[in-house]
Amino acid sequence: RDSSSPLLQESQPFFFCLLQINFVACQLFALLAAFWFRIYLGPSHASSAVRHAFATLFGIYFAVFCFGWYSIHLFVLVMMNYGIMNMASIPNIHRYSFVVAMGYLTLCHISRIYIFHYGILTTDFSGPLMIITQKITTLACQLHDGIGRQAEELTAEQNRLAVKTRPSLLEYLSYLLNFMSIIAGPCSNYKDYIAFIEGRHVHMKLLEVNWKQKGYDKLPNPSPTGAVMYKLCITLVSLILFLTLTKNFPMAYIIDNEFLDKTSFLSRLGYLYVVTQAAKPKYYFAWTLADAVNNAAGYGFSGVDERGTFHWDLLSNLNIWNIETATSFKMYIENWNIQTAAWLKRVCYDRAPWYPTALTFVLSALWHGIYPGYYFTFLTGILITLAARAIRNNCRHYFLSSMPLKRAYDVVTWAVTQLAVSYTVAPFVMLAVEPTIKFYKSMYFHMHILSILVLLMLPIRPQAHSIRKPQNQAVQNSVKSK
Repeated sequence: RDSSSPLLQESQPFFFCLLQINFVACQLFALLAAFWFRIYLGPSHASSAVRHAFATLFGIYFAVFCFGWYSIHLFVLVMMNYGIMNMASIPNIHRYSFVVAMGYLTLCHISRIYIFHYGILTTDFSGPLMIITQKITTLACQLHDGIGRQAEELTAEQNRLAVKTRPSLLEYLSYLLNFMSIIAGPCSNYKDYIAFIEGRHVHMKLLEVNWKQKGYDKLPNPSPTGAVMYKLCITLVSLILFLTLTKNFPMAYIIDNEFLDKTSFLSRLGYLYVVTQAAKPKYYFAWTLADAVNNAAGYGFSGVDERGTFHWDLLSNLNIWNIETATSFKMYIENWNIQTAAWLKRVCYDRAPWYPTALTFVLSALWHGIYPGYYFTFLTGILITLAARAIRNNCRHYFLSSMPLKRAYDVVTWAVTQLAVSYTVAPFVMLAVEPTIKFYKSMYFHMHILSILVLLMLPIRPQAHSIRKPQNQAVQNSVKSK
């Protein structure tokens, strides 16, 4: 379509608003359904088959309601990979599932770009498709680990999450299409989801604690209501910030010719930080609401801390406090879109034969779509990650000798981290090549240049990938060292 058409331009706000309304309506309805599901279809009131069927049918309804006939793409991908899961050989099941799921997702991304211009999201079914792609590849890798590999070849985490038997069709559909996560995720592990449906989810976590030492005669029964209410408050605040801040500080203004002519480099840097902050509330809103929906259904219990506090953050996609106070690029990434970072680690980083960091960033860009801005962001991210790692490894220990030095180091690294993230993610919002190049020119490519200088001047210490070693090998190495 011709994006310059006045009719198309006038229709964009209407369609975008309609999509937002559909999303919020579905998620609020899912929240109510989740409470009902936990109370009336809990494991003590309904069989696993009934819970699977209800979660699946409601998920399909939400998909059709939000995306109409475009939801067929979700169902096509799900059924194609169900065929692969049952017909492919176990040694290759994760490879075939990955290629088909990522290939179909990429084709859908491409078709949307050619049919619809940048920023038009009227048929943006790619969000649910991206979540389903994560789940398909996660299940395939964990099935490969459980059936196709020996326990001694796996890391402790891979062994814990390994799936020993192929799921039934109902279990498979419920995992991929359940109403709690089909619209906005997050991706969860198959074994955790099945344990939740079968009523073992909370019990398994509680058994990790010695309750008799804490004075309990029997296992407590943690309720998610408090966690849900807390997350709904965050959702409400995020919505208010989105409606007030986001639209008043558009990212596009930072490459406006008048703005560039009248402001200094430091002023542009400050405004960049402000507009990046203003862009966050919509993500905080969507991800926290999705987390609350899962918790309301009784899913997401992560355990008990030393003080006896129950935590419901197994599926949380962000830690806002750690994001806003991050003192390293790594810390920021680990607390932003947490479940996607976990997926990238499990299907790519832990399995990559070489260059795991670079391959993980490339996969992340490909998963997000084919807009050039994504690739600018993630390729820049590789450079800054390596530079930040080099600085931390070579310099941090000099600032740990006293508390004032440590605090000064934290303040400086916080400021640099926040500005580096803002610099890196700007193309992610701009999407296209021209505004991205214009933006980086206005910033004199300073982060790129500084990162390259750091990598040329500081020695690069090899990364210890102990987490990627098989668990038995790690034990053997530990015994040898003793």
